[in-house]
Amino acid sequence: MQTPITAVKRNIEKVLVGQEAVTDLLLTALIAGGHVLVEDVPGMGKTVMARALSRSISAKFGRVQFTPDLLPSDVTGLNFFDQQQSKFVFQPGPVFCNILLADEINRATPRTQSSLLECMAEGTVTVDGVTYELPPPFFVIATQNPVETLGTYPLPEAQLDRFLMRISMAPPSPEQEVAILERFRSAEPLTDLEPVCTQEEIISLQKQAREIFVHKTMLGYIASISQASRSMKGVELGVSPRGTLAMLRASQAYALVQGRDFVAPEDVKAVAEPVIAHRLSVSGVSGTSGQKKAAADLLSSVTVPTEDWGQR
Repeated sequence: MQTPITAVKRNIEKVLVGQEAVTDLLLTALIAGGHVLVEDVPGMGKTVMARALSRSISAKFGRVQFTPDLLPSDVTGLNFFDQQQSKFVFQPGPVFCNILLADEINRATPRTQSSLLECMAEGTVTVDGVTYELPPPFFVIATQNPVETLGTYPLPEAQLDRFLMRISMAPPSPEQEVAILERFRSAEPLTDLEPVCTQEEIISLQKQAREIFVHKTMLGYIASISQASRSMKGVELGVSPRGTLAMLRASQAYALVQGRDFVAPEDVKAVAEPVIAHRLSVSGVSGTSGQKKAAADLLSSVTVPTEDWGQR
């Protein structure tokens, strides 16, 4: 019997070619209850991936094109005076959805970027002192171009820390690029996608992920990675306790995506770099390449446990 996870993966594969690993990480973040920052050059399929996921789930999709003149109220919504009712009425913004695509998030001002902080951390929106609940599941997929920095505002550490993962699309091989041309030559596969999973099933998967067994040895392994990051040479700021917890949640969700009921070392290693790299502050290095290298060096420096971590 096909599981909801398998059904969504196969649906996305109808559109994306050669992005199985990225799709697994995207679903991992969704099931873990986190959010994803997709950082890559234009044309790699970031928006297509987000829309393919939204079309695969019978959930409400929202999109915000971030620009320098975008206001916080353009994202969260605002109160306006309704003359017919003679009172102020709240008009919800595009953030009131299940899957939100924050396109080119770094083109908006820090003030507008910060409008997502409460949404991503608490699943709520507060406007004029009134707090509104966002419908579960709530999942943000933000994109940004790491190459073109003119007219952009770098995401502050507080904003970056709200993202469970930062991922990049893998460049296609020659064979995969030919397959892309053949697939899109005379059709638009994205428009033909039908939902294969419900909101309720995603919420159920999120609950299942929290129940994935984690051996005490694996907990020690995850904690060791964070501890090592704080004393690593060349790293000014290591992984915070929130980052450690993010690594745990991502490992549990990744194990579920892979069809296991326990966390194995390969699950931790698969999610560690996307989870911790953007949380590291590397001295004398700017950009993501230095953070990714530091994360890779960090993982190689920590001993991988060899015990029977599936034994309860």
